[in-house]
Amino acid sequence: MAIIAIVGRPNVGKSTLFNRISKSSRALVDDLPGVTRDRNYARASWDEKSFTIVDTGGFVNGDSAIFDSEAREQIFHAIEQADILLFVADGRAGLHPEDSSIFDLLRRASKPLFVSVNKIDGPEQQGKLADFYALGVQNIYPVSSAHGFGVGDLLSDIVKLIEEPVAQEGEETEVPEIRISILGRPNVGKSTLVNKILGEPRVIVSPIAGTTRDAVDTPFTRDNRKYLLIDTAGIRKKGKTREKLEKLSIIKALQSIDKSHVCILLVDALEGPTDQDQHITGYIQDRSRACIVGVNKWDAFDSNPKARKDFLEDIKYRFRFMPFAPILPLSALTGKGTQKVIPTVRDVFAQYNSRISTGILNRALRESVGLHEPPLVRGRRLKFFYATQADTRPPTFVLFCNYPESIHFSYERFLINKFRESFALDKTPLKLVFRGRTQREQKE
Repeated sequence: MAIIAIVGRPNVGKSTLFNRISKSSRALVDDLPGVTRDRNYARASWDEKSFTIVDTGGFVNGDSAIFDSEAREQIFHAIEQADILLFVADGRAGLHPEDSSIFDLLRRASKPLFVSVNKIDGPEQQGKLADFYALGVQNIYPVSSAHGFGVGDLLSDIVKLIEEPVAQEGEETEVPEIRISILGRPNVGKSTLVNKILGEPRVIVSPIAGTTRDAVDTPFTRDNRKYLLIDTAGIRKKGKTREKLEKLSIIKALQSIDKSHVCILLVDALEGPTDQDQHITGYIQDRSRACIVGVNKWDAFDSNPKARKDFLEDIKYRFRFMPFAPILPLSALTGKGTQKVIPTVRDVFAQYNSRISTGILNRALRESVGLHEPPLVRGRRLKFFYATQADTRPPTFVLFCNYPESIHFSYERFLINKFRESFALDKTPLKLVFRGRTQREQKE
């Protein structure tokens, strides 16, 4: 799939254009320059052509801010990976000396290069383009990323350069991807883990908490399986999120849970699990997502075997409301244990996405009821008639019975545990839905 990288100075509207093209609100947009620091990926399409659009941080020469050099590195990586480059300038501000420097850098990349001038809200403002012809290009695209003016014309010309891949006979054109979010408190090593998994400096790593603001999406392939890895902003306690921009980051981190299949909660081994870690897993549980608890900085933890065993037992106890979540000790810094992350994700997703045949499901239900008879309800015995699987991700089973509103949570937990045992679903959340039979079914 072709990759299109958006590059330009800070605050020229790159992220707004990214959101417009990807038809999403993935990139944070704010009047404060430098909001986007990492590359942000999204899949998009135009004129039946699919491509990946990449948002980058604002390119700044010099070292006026602590993150400028790291952001430039991310931009260089984006340029190197891109098939097509899209340069964005600010029509209201006119041609800036920095624009010329960035344009020269992009031209030296020897890749198809499109020049768009943003903040042109209609044809009557196209006179503002005159300054930009000094760049030595014939085709300049006036656009308004906020209102959509000119974006269609720009994309129509860009996608002419994209060749649709020819699918091999019998091969699926779109392979489902496993979407993985990495979550946790600030500065627990989320970005370091992302870089270690990908084998490249994909996102900025800094000891300063709050370096990652956006939820950064990175597609990759491992062992012929497609994945989307999402690095998120650290989730602080509500009382500590005073800045508007940081609050937006947390909202986007929570949104990333919604679009994920598997969430990796990263816990700091040196600080131990905290109440905030439990709050985050509560968010994951509320959204019925699969979960892995990664214990980071394990290399710096006490080497005493008993201390390590006790620590892991404590984590298991703290997260006992998610008994299905595997616990992985690892070191994102040294890489020890990180090789188990993707295989564990694959195993967890296989269970999360599993489907059980109706016959096997009902056999397990009968065996479970035979082992532990349901309690009496209003002097009458609770009866289960049959079960069926209604959904996957997570596996959701509908059980038809005579008094669905009277199922005690302890008996529901018993059935869930028996189903886990019967179907080898020990690494995924399960849902049970209890329903009464319709009048027609009762007559039959």
